[in-house]
Amino acid sequence: MMDIVSAIRDRFSHLRPSEQKVASIILADLSYAATVSTHELAAKANTSHASISRLAKALDCKDVRELKLRLAQSAAVGERFTSNKNVVKKDIPAIYQGINEILALNAGLITDDDIHQASQTITDAGHTLIFGVGGGSSVMAQECHNRLFRLALSSNSYSDPMLMRMTAATVDKNDAVICLSLGGVSPDVQASANVAKEYGANVIAICPNGPLADIADIHLPIETHEADYIFKPSASRYVMLAAIDILASELAVKNQRKSREKLRRLKVQLDQHRGSSQWLPLGD
Repeated sequence: MMDIVSAIRDRFSHLRPSEQKVASIILADLSYAATVSTHELAAKANTSHASISRLAKALDCKDVRELKLRLAQSAAVGERFTSNKNVVKKDIPAIYQGINEILALNAGLITDDDIHQASQTITDAGHTLIFGVGGGSSVMAQECHNRLFRLALSSNSYSDPMLMRMTAATVDKNDAVICLSLGGVSPDVQASANVAKEYGANVIAICPNGPLADIADIHLPIETHEADYIFKPSASRYVMLAAIDILASELAVKNQRKSREKLRRLKVQLDQHRGSSQWLPLGD
């Protein structure tokens, strides 16, 4: 569906003067324009009902009703994305504070029972697939794979929707599929998870409550929080990273005999490559 705000801005100079009056009021306050009656909007713009109808047509809407629907959808995104007010840059300590706050919000959401069940499922699996689509979840899927391969656990991560669906169709019974989503609503991941379940895989979801969590065999819950300050990456990424670290730590201890040897080999090769101290990170 068309981004109505962009459409108004792009076409503003081509509108009639009366239509521009209405468009200006709309851009100034989307929520107001979406909720008031057509008569009130026309009166505020000092123009006619016909001008609003013509504006709707100029924006490729069937009628004023559709125009208001699209305005309501854009208003739901939030004023912080449409306002022209200057925003003061956040100081560096505020960035750290945001990360600390979101981690504190999530502390304790994942229980010992949740993590024990998830780690045992992955330990018992012949192979683990990791799915994540989108900016943060794609990167985290690769990070999850990075955590697992060093623990002698066979895994692959995918972010391409078609490859996810294809690999989901190749699972064996009791294989594991880890699904990552910061929003909890990820149709491509959910569709692939359902394919894997059809062939007997166990689905572990790291996500908020929502459609993806509902189909998971094991849900490791997270909560996200979108701040008003939109000019920095979401701190919620750290919540998923923490959940992955919790899972990886449990797996390492559960399989410590094998994982210790794999980690030792990694350390030997990395130290030979770097010629460095034993206290440098283990390939992180």
